Amino acid sequence: MEFIKGITFAAFSPKGSLETPEAEQSLRNLAERTNANFMILVPVGLQDTPQSEEIDYRSEATVSDKELAMTIRNARALGLRVALKPTVNCRNGVWRAHINFFDEDVPCEPKWSNWFPAYTDFQLHYAEIAQREGCEMFLPGCEMVQSERREQEWRQLIEKIRGEFGGLVSYNTDKYQEHNVKWWDALDVISSSGYYPIDDWERQLDRIEAVVRKFNKPFFFAECGCMSTEGSKMVPNDWNMKGAVDLEGQADWYRTMFTAGSKRDWVGGYALWDWSWKQYPLAEAAMDKKYDIYGKPAEQVVAEFYGHK
Repeated sequence: MEFIKGITFAAFSPKGSLETPEAEQSLRNLAERTNANFMILVPVGLQDTPQSEEIDYRSEATVSDKELAMTIRNARALGLRVALKPTVNCRNGVWRAHINFFDEDVPCEPKWSNWFPAYTDFQLHYAEIAQREGCEMFLPGCEMVQSERREQEWRQLIEKIRGEFGGLVSYNTDKYQEHNVKWWDALDVISSSGYYPIDDWERQLDRIEAVVRKFNKPFFFAECGCMSTEGSKMVPNDWNMKGAVDLEGQADWYRTMFTAGSKRDWVGGYALWDWSWKQYPLAEAAMDKKYDIYGKPAEQVVAEFYGHK
């Protein structure tokens, strides 16, 4: 696997967003300003609650297949390799990691045996697009922690995806969960969300390394990022963090992550979270507290690391 200098683009963007001039310019900015060579697109599927059995990926909340394909083609024309990572969210705001059902089917209760076929339909729809548009990688899900114990269903899903998609297949487990997934052998690449505190990278990389060595697979961080909010560098996964703007804290977090990862020959890259389809004016970058790096000191850290890697 070629080293991944990646960024997630336009995550969970609604229908029509990627056909806009703002999105086209944002994509060009990504390619021109960051030295990235890889981009992940994240079409969203929605279920009402963590115990719902139906997944909707055809509503106004999800980009159309047409604009998704157009964006893949535009990205490839800019020299970016592309991955698709269809991701399910809950409309009621509960994090997808809590999607869960009884281990045994119970009459009149929601069931894994109903949810997984819906999830498989969702994933295969986008696997077909990924194959047709020449994507390099497909990731059938992100941070689905409670479902990961359902090993048989995940193996069946991965086998079906391989029937539609001929590229690399990975899965994005959550931070601190890399050692709990038992079915990495069914995949080509191990990946996870690298939202680790700035002072804990070495310890976490030691733990992840044991998993990578056990399964002897390539590895990359399919998500990683830190908000430019005071305190975020210690809890980078907390997107609700409140505080003052801390541009240097965000830059320091990226610098620390890249330095720690560069010491490990098995870290095969990063896909940063995230690059918005509709960007704030550059003059307002210093006021933004979110994960975006556009126009911030962290962008320079990323561009320098990606430019020399």
